[in-house]
Amino acid sequence: MAQETTIMDTLKPKNDLAHVEITDDIDLSKSEAAVNAAAAGQATTGYETLTLWQTAMKFKVASIVCLLAAFSASTDGFQIGINASIIANEGFIRQFATKQQADGTEYLASPILSAWGSIMSVGQIIGMTASPFISSRFGRKKAMYTYWFVLAMSVMTESLARTWSVWLGAKLLAGVGVGSMQSTLPTYISEIAPVRIRGALLMCYSLWFSLGVFVAQIALNTMNANRPLDWLLPIYCQWGQIGLMILVYVFLPESPIWCVERGQFDRAQKELRRINYGVADYDSAQQLQVLSLTVEHERAVAEELRQTHWYAIFQGTNGRRTVIALWTNMTQQFVGLTLFSIYGTYFFQQAGIKNPFQVTVITSSMNIAATLLLVVIGDRIGRRSIACYAATVSWTACLLIGILGVVPRNNAVDNVFVFFVCVWNIGTTAIGAAGWSFIGEISSQRLRHYTAGFGAALTCVAGIIMSVLVPYMVNTNQWNWGLKTAFFYVGLCLPFVIGIWFLIPETSGRSAAELDELFERKIKPWNFKKTETATQRLVIAEKQAAA
Repeated sequence: MAQETTIMDTLKPKNDLAHVEITDDIDLSKSEAAVNAAAAGQATTGYETLTLWQTAMKFKVASIVCLLAAFSASTDGFQIGINASIIANEGFIRQFATKQQADGTEYLASPILSAWGSIMSVGQIIGMTASPFISSRFGRKKAMYTYWFVLAMSVMTESLARTWSVWLGAKLLAGVGVGSMQSTLPTYISEIAPVRIRGALLMCYSLWFSLGVFVAQIALNTMNANRPLDWLLPIYCQWGQIGLMILVYVFLPESPIWCVERGQFDRAQKELRRINYGVADYDSAQQLQVLSLTVEHERAVAEELRQTHWYAIFQGTNGRRTVIALWTNMTQQFVGLTLFSIYGTYFFQQAGIKNPFQVTVITSSMNIAATLLLVVIGDRIGRRSIACYAATVSWTACLLIGILGVVPRNNAVDNVFVFFVCVWNIGTTAIGAAGWSFIGEISSQRLRHYTAGFGAALTCVAGIIMSVLVPYMVNTNQWNWGLKTAFFYVGLCLPFVIGIWFLIPETSGRSAAELDELFERKIKPWNFKKTETATQRLVIAEKQAAA
């Protein structure tokens, strides 16, 4: 403890926010604002008044680091895209089919499809709940190396699989790797990204994910058209992604906030200099003090409430934050994610669409365009607005698709169906982009990795249930609900669509310490955006003092 005190003493900025002496040379309101901010674990960084574009230009290296880290999501997306389409590939069906129709046509049995879909969700739960403990103890980078190895093993198993049971094992490994990634990367990006553009950089995870899905659909659509019996080539393509991932991870810096939490202040300052390389007049000691204030404040509050353990994510205000963190992604699950994305191509095929692969490529390309737009406007219009309106749009599209299921089928109906699927996809893409942002930023800094992991894992529980049910719903040899399957999601999701308007707060432009204050003050979610925090009051006071 004595060593920590000595290090921190050397890192204190010129203006000690924990104790400000009032003199004739110091503006009283500024001093009071500084003391109040420090008491809330807050301080100004000097960059609060930058515009979004100015922030991106000033913190180029930090932005590039976040973009490179988010690249891993393309592997996540490719896995999801493979799952959605390869089960409709002729060569894959011949290899793994265990049933035959009366005319001798081979098909994949619904129990096996359910097992493949649900086992990946089980793996995600394992990865999401295990990764936070690795991340907390050994650092964010060690967690990345761990899930990278698991993903490499999953691709190797997929490459060697020739029976449905081996493919099942591959999906379990893929789920563990993807789940670990999904809980680690949003946390890492949130800790690295400049506050003003944090939303855009978090949404880059969804952008890379959409690109991964798109590449998978293009690969399978091409193979279906030209070499329908060759299902292995798209699997082998994943080795390129795995290779690029490890190259990126080697050069990524460790999270400075994790270093502060572990008492590694010298390393934290070194990483801050790396992340903010080239920023003129950057004072790493002052920025380190800002991080330390937040960490110490959260620690003091946790000790006061006797909520110092990881399972505090289920208690009191932290429990509320966990519910908020998972709510948007849970809404995405219940508005038809498994139906239209995980089993998208299979659903279109079973519904009688002439070219199901082509429809999937169209929807995937629209997802990319929608995500690009969200990256640009996400911090400007806010994550709350995106989540609420997108959930409403997707729910409405789902309702209209269900209605199409009870009218006579013809080409016009099929075209309208494809249109509504595109609308649904744009909406659910926006839900996911906002949802993964909330996973990474809504929690307190101290519990962020645990909230991200367990919050995401709870949504995967819903994914398991859906992965079991959907193949039965859409399979023409089973329940054969067709487009009427959408009605199931309409009823299931309605409470979540209503709840999202009353539960989800606005987080754009707020530091972790500011969000702590807003939750501690129990501000209503719809009032987060217009509520003034201690940091904002200090910025105003500093402007007045400088005038």
